[in-house]
Order: sequence, then structure tokens, then C-alpha cells
Amino acid sequence: MKHRRLIPLALMVAIALVSSVVCSTTTSSAQPANPNNTLVLAGGESTNPRSYDPATTHTSGDKLVFSGLVSLDPQLNLVPELAETWEVSPDGAVYTFHIRQNAKFHDGRPVTARDVVYSWERAADPQVGSDTVLTYLGDIVGVREMASGAADHISGLEILDDHTLQVTIDAPKPYFLLKLTYPTGFVLDQANVESGEEWFREPNGTGPYKLVEWKRFESMVYQANPDFYFGEPQIQTVVVQLYSGAGIRLYESGDIDITGVPAYTLDRYLDPSEPMHNELVSGVNLCTGYVVFDVTQPPFDDVKVRQAFSMAFDRQKYIDVVLHGVGLPARGIYPPALPGFSLDLEGLPFDPEQARQLLADSKYGGPDGLPLLVYTNGGLGSYVDPSTAALIAMWEQYLGVTITVENIEPNIYIEELYAGHHGQMFATGWCADYPDPENFADVLFHTGSEQNNGGYSNPELDALLEQARVEQGVSKRIALYQQAEQIIVQDAPVLFTVHSLSYVLVKPYVKGYVLTPIDIPLERYMWLENK
Repeated sequence: MKHRRLIPLALMVAIALVSSVVCSTTTSSAQPANPNNTLVLAGGESTNPRSYDPATTHTSGDKLVFSGLVSLDPQLNLVPELAETWEVSPDGAVYTFHIRQNAKFHDGRPVTARDVVYSWERAADPQVGSDTVLTYLGDIVGVREMASGAADHISGLEILDDHTLQVTIDAPKPYFLLKLTYPTGFVLDQANVESGEEWFREPNGTGPYKLVEWKRFESMVYQANPDFYFGEPQIQTVVVQLYSGAGIRLYESGDIDITGVPAYTLDRYLDPSEPMHNELVSGVNLCTGYVVFDVTQPPFDDVKVRQAFSMAFDRQKYIDVVLHGVGLPARGIYPPALPGFSLDLEGLPFDPEQARQLLADSKYGGPDGLPLLVYTNGGLGSYVDPSTAALIAMWEQYLGVTITVENIEPNIYIEELYAGHHGQMFATGWCADYPDPENFADVLFHTGSEQNNGGYSNPELDALLEQARVEQGVSKRIALYQQAEQIIVQDAPVLFTVHSLSYVLVKPYVKGYVLTPIDIPLERYMWLENK
């Protein structure tokens, strides 16, 4: 899986956008692939079944198999998908979507407005237990009522005919359509979903590729969908080799066509004398790493303690030593290239002396008055990864504290965080789902947000974010989000660490590749030439 939104901090150091392939499953009826028209990638495989369901995944979803009403193109423009066109009412609260006449599921059945309603109501069903439905569909009237169990349908959805769906939202919000690009809004086939608990192993999607074979822990094979509503993709087959070795080694041996570049090997490919130097593609991504302080647990219920831990962290040293110099110091939540990013942001500086003073001035009176501190991370056994070790070493050195590391098995790490099973601190990060500051400030820090895992609440911030939700003026809206970021930084509910950078190796015969800072179904835009 790729491009997790909420991710363990240890994985932040290796984020590189390689492809939109994620874990899904299928039958074993694949036809022999033409190697000259086959894109080969490397990947892993989750053992958590919730990872494969668009309603419950915490990844960017399988955008080869599934699609929604809208999506983002390689230039991050919002573009039509299953919805060919739409109109918005004068008050900005009612959207009327017109579904393509040629939109079909992989088995040939036409996609209808009823399929959209089924998919969204399923996501809002309390029994499904989606952690994302309120974040991405919660603006639709009736979604919150259904998710709470107070209603058995979404009142803001009305089927006008087989190919026309009317959607009413609770207020005019300029980012609403962007939210529909997230997997929670993908359209599913009811018969497929109800065929058994492991329906996702034979997904009947609407996307550009059909998943035709999955050999567990060996490989997945996707074949181009000849009935795709935008036409059959030029790359006929996509093969994902599972757990077949290090991506760099596989790329060098010619076994795969695209791979991310780990920071510790980057210097080699940056060297102009390296034969593969010209195959290196680089760029910013829209990711921010951070450590959450659970403000509902001592000692992080005290803002001075939170500020002390933030100011006892040397970002540049962390990047230089742990990330081999690859990354940008994160002073706030918005990554560079995101609307709202500001060089004028007043971040909390690295200042060990002031950090110690803040800790002494807190209600805990210094390190000796602190309770047992537990830092939760995604990992195995007693192993402490370098990024975690660096963080803890700085805190112990500059604050005189003692911290215990608690590892949670990576496949269930995110689930455990959402369940509240974590210590006072835990490692994570966020990558944009769509290019809007609302996706960071509001989604992560508004009181009661599904993604606000640290229990942070600030009425002043909430009021600002609620004002920004409905502000139609672009400049004023951005200014509101910048004010919100400044409040978040000073309140220090999290420690911002790094904005990661992406480096990818791409074979010369792979054409149309674009290093996008947000995950999109890129394979359908690509082709292979003289492979």
C-alpha cells in the first residue's frame, strides 16, 4: 500500500510516490502478460482486511480497480470520473450529478445513481465502522445521523433517475468535491460486497484496471479494462511483485520498472556520473511528519509541557542524521506547495534552555514530577527504529525525562490509534488527500474530528475553522487557515518534525510518468515505449 494519510513516523522518512497500486485481490484467471506491455512494480501486502475496503481503508485506496464521481488528474486538477457533469445550486448547497451512460462495473453492469447511494450509505452504516465517513462524506445532510445510528438512510441523497443523483450538503463549502476523490466516496457493487466476507478478493470495480490474479505474498496482476469509460488504458498489464526484495535492487536488476529511492542511497543517484542519474525523478510531496501529544492524558494536558517537548527537538539535526539530509524542517502543519503554506509562520524554535524552563514552570514542576511516559510506535518486538530513537534521545538529553517505547504491530497500528490504544505520545504523519489546507487544519485539529487522535480541543480554533469552511473568498479563506495554523503551533498539540521529499527511479521506456504529490491513478495516463 502506498501514501497512507495517517502513517507511522518511521514510514515518513521513506515516503516516495511510486504508483497508485494498493493492496487488493482477485481470482486466479490472469492471462499470460505481454512483457513488452507490462508495467512491473514492487509492493507489500496487508493482513488487515479493512485495508482493502474503500469504506474503511486508511490508505489512498485502490484507484486502479475502483473510482468515484470525481478524481484528480496528474496536474491535481479536479476532473470528472463516473459523473460526466454536475451542476451546483445558486446557494452552493445542492449538487446534481449526471452519471456517464457508458460507466460500467467490470462485469459489464451499468453504474447507476443507486450504486452511489448504496456505497455511501454502506460507508455510513455504524456496523461497517468507518473511521473516515464523517471526514469525507460528513458534509452531506444526513450522513452524521446515519453514522450515529439515528437514521437508516442518508436524507441528503435523492435519486432523480438511473443516471442522476442530487446531493444536498449542510452549507456551501468550496472543498466538497475534493473530498469525493477519497476512497470513502468510491462506488461499489452491492452484489459483490454481499457475496461474502472476503468479497474484496474478487472486486467488481469501475476503474481502469481489473484485478485478475492475486497470489498471496507473491504477486498481484491487473489487466486493462476494455470497457473503461475513458477508453482502455495503453499499458495492458500491471504486475505488483509482493515481498520480492528491496526495490532498489529489483530496479537495478531490471525486475521492476519504477521504485522509490531510500535516503541512504540517494547520494549515489544524485551523482551525474552515475549511469542511472538521468532516471531519477524528484519533487516535493504534500506530507508532514509529527508526533501527537494526547492532551487528555497527563502530562500533555499542560500546554507548557507540550511546548517544552517541541522546543527540545532539533529538526535540522534529525534530518541530517536520521534522514541523511533528505527533508525539510516542519515548523507547522502545512507542507510547502500546499495553498496556505507561509514562510512567515512563527514556529516553536529549538531552544533546550527555554524548554527546560517551560517544563519547570509547568504544573508538574520539572522532569521528576512527570508520570511514566509511554511513546507508541508502529513496530515489531522491542526494536526501536532510528527515527524514534533520535526523538527520545533528544528529549532525554535536553529535558532529563525517561520514556518507554511501546511497539504495536504495523498492520494494526493505525486501527489501534483510532481505538485510543496508545500512550501519551505516538508517531504519525499526514499526507494530503486533496490540495487544500482544510484537509490538514480542520481534518486533524477540529474538536471531535475523526482524525483528531490526540483529543485536542480549542474553541477559538474551532470557530476559525468553521468560518473558513464556508468562506468563498480565496484570499480571505487562506488567511483564516494561516491564522489557524499559528494557533495550532503555539498550542503544540503535536510536535511537527519533517516535510518529506520524494525521489523515484523510472525506467526510460516508461512514458507519461509524473511525480505527483498526491496519489492519483497514474498508470492509466502512462504508456511503455520500446521496452
